[in-house]
Amino acid sequence: MSRAFLGVEHSMLGRAWRDRLAVAEAVQADAIRQTLGLSDLLSRVVAARGQTAASAPGFLAPSLRDAMPDPNDLSGMEAAVERLAGAVVAGEAVAIFGDYDVDGACSAALLSDYLTAAGLRPAIHIPDRILEGYGPNIPAIQALKRAGADLLVTVDCGTTSIEPLEEARRLGLDCVVIDHHQAPLDLPPAQAIVNPNRQDDLSGLGHLCAAGVVFMVLVALHRDLRARGFWAGKPMPDLLAALDLVALATVADVVPLVGLNRAFVAKGLAVMRLRARPGLAALFDIAGTEGPPTAFHLGFLVGPRINAGGRIGDAALGARLLLTRDPLDARRIAEQLDQLNRERRSIEASASEEAEAAAFALAETTDAPAYAALVTSGAGWHPGVVGLVASRLRERYERPAFAISLDGLVGTGSGRSIPGVDLGRMVRAAVETGLLIKGGGHAMAAGITIEAARIDAFRLFLHEQMGDAVARSRAASALEIDAALSAAAASIDTIESIETAGPFGSGNPEPVFAFPNHRLTSVVPVGTDHLRLTAAGPDGTRLSGIAFRAASSPLGVELRAQQGRLVHLAGTLTVSRWGGSGRAELRVMDAAVPEQR
Repeated sequence: MSRAFLGVEHSMLGRAWRDRLAVAEAVQADAIRQTLGLSDLLSRVVAARGQTAASAPGFLAPSLRDAMPDPNDLSGMEAAVERLAGAVVAGEAVAIFGDYDVDGACSAALLSDYLTAAGLRPAIHIPDRILEGYGPNIPAIQALKRAGADLLVTVDCGTTSIEPLEEARRLGLDCVVIDHHQAPLDLPPAQAIVNPNRQDDLSGLGHLCAAGVVFMVLVALHRDLRARGFWAGKPMPDLLAALDLVALATVADVVPLVGLNRAFVAKGLAVMRLRARPGLAALFDIAGTEGPPTAFHLGFLVGPRINAGGRIGDAALGARLLLTRDPLDARRIAEQLDQLNRERRSIEASASEEAEAAAFALAETTDAPAYAALVTSGAGWHPGVVGLVASRLRERYERPAFAISLDGLVGTGSGRSIPGVDLGRMVRAAVETGLLIKGGGHAMAAGITIEAARIDAFRLFLHEQMGDAVARSRAASALEIDAALSAAAASIDTIESIETAGPFGSGNPEPVFAFPNHRLTSVVPVGTDHLRLTAAGPDGTRLSGIAFRAASSPLGVELRAQQGRLVHLAGTLTVSRWGGSGRAELRVMDAAVPEQR
């Protein structure tokens, strides 16, 4: 393990700080600087993300053309295209069944937009989270068939829906599944299943979100229809203009921003700057985003508002927002989602307090902190916010966490994982052993349905199955620092230079900078549990910062105690345009007291 950065072995959050740039990568940083003429700082950032002088140009300018594989590399693609193309040419009635999160809404909108441009009038069904649950269900399939559907396409779901798709087959309703969740060995009956996480898929594209897989299907479908001469004399849809939806889903679903995903997000953000999709434009405005769209905006401002419809309101609102071409309609739906998001925050806060109290009580009476995963449950917790509650528990306890809403003898829950621990695979294993009624997901998130009586057994199962992986992940959970800066170096020019190594997110972490020996001149609570602070560098230059959701945390308590003193600060840099003028701002992630004052 690398030497402690600034000598910090135990920060205010109890973490060690490490140099993200390993010794071997430091050599690459020098080569990148000398070969490409980049700044020392940018060269360090690029090298620390595994790039060399040869690969750095492609990394800094991700190209969809270079990253895009042949869609037919995906298992089931040819069969899916044949069935979809047949539906388009014959003008069949197509029903799209999506998930109720951002990825599901984007996937449904992507497919619907294309089929509409091809002359069809696809119907979209997004299930109610509480009344229907995740994925295709028999009553919904029966209703879609009665409404005249010839072909059902499931997006962001369907891989594990054996009984519902068996019912579809019995009704004579053809099915195509486009998904990315972990897949069992036995797949449901369908004309085609396109899922890079099928056990027989060798495409190497398992990191795609569902919208990314849908985009691959549309590329292959478009190629097929062009070869058939279908578009002769007709305006063809612009698939590149649809990358805004792929980018949004990719960031919101927290899939790794590597390879093709980085190209999707980079190009999608460029599309968003054109504000051609009224729904997204309205949502950016109502969320109060500053400056050009960024991955941060998608993950923390836009995504949660779309998700709010599926969590506590009308699950179809997100897809309708993304599909509408009417600016007034877009504004109305965006306002509705914004209000639902406010309500969601209130519901989440209440459930989180109960979950943290339950976790504390469990820790006091058992050896729960030693468990690999924290599994909490409570009667009356809103099923729409349990995933968010699990996220908070994961952050606080630094281990995978589940929050389960109990309704009588059965609970519905969501889990969130930590890097290096594949939660989706664990959930599938628990289903196969009979511990769960049903469940599915991917590496970082999963959903489950479980009998209340089996919760303790599920907790023990997770501990036995992934204890080693959790221990390894927690041992490597030091805060990785890209470089040390002073307040004077935290300029807009510096930030814009660093942003060329983006988009940042899962798999391509946003650079973290340390600001050593800066004096905390002001620490003030603002908003809901946030702290705004000002720090002065050695030359007196001041740096503004904000620590989100930290006022009542150990970090916030210690920061207030250190006001007026020298501290080491660590965080990411952003441009704040509040009040109209741009300035650098530090999003504080951690802090430490210097060994010697």
